Amino acid sequence: MNILVLAILAILISAPAYADVIWPALFLVNRMVSWWSIALGLVVEYAPVRKLTQFDVKKSIFADLTMNAGSCLLGIFIIPVLGIGWEFFPGSVLYRFFNIGTFNPGTWIATFLIAVFVNASLENLVLRIGFKKHCGWRGFWWLSIANAASVGVAFASLWLGPMRS
Repeated sequence: MNILVLAILAILISAPAYADVIWPALFLVNRMVSWWSIALGLVVEYAPVRKLTQFDVKKSIFADLTMNAGSCLLGIFIIPVLGIGWEFFPGSVLYRFFNIGTFNPGTWIATFLIAVFVNASLENLVLRIGFKKHCGWRGFWWLSIANAASVGVAFASLWLGPMRS
């Protein structure tokens, strides 16, 4: 019983020590879930969705909304987790080799690519499961291009209007 109490106390005491840990994916996800970023993503992705699915206007809009809702709800967790995964490997190896820190150009590029490919994968999955449309690799790459545009705007906003504490 005493060991259990000590373990719980150790967890409770040590948890706040990690509350200030931050990595690039957290900054990017914060911008990606802002209303203007989501709205831009819906507009940019409408044409590829319409072309890939051959749905009528209403169903294309519904598919666009649904797949973006899915990628937003899941991506808000998956992108930061993969971002912290990057920090452990290969990031930590690169940091030691090049004597650089977490917020370096390589990590920002990796974060951008993680966000683009996670969103494209989730959206492709929504189209396949929710709408029975298998878009294949061609569809995945079209969704990746569309996501690169919308994630790119969120990404650029980090420099144009930096976050303030």
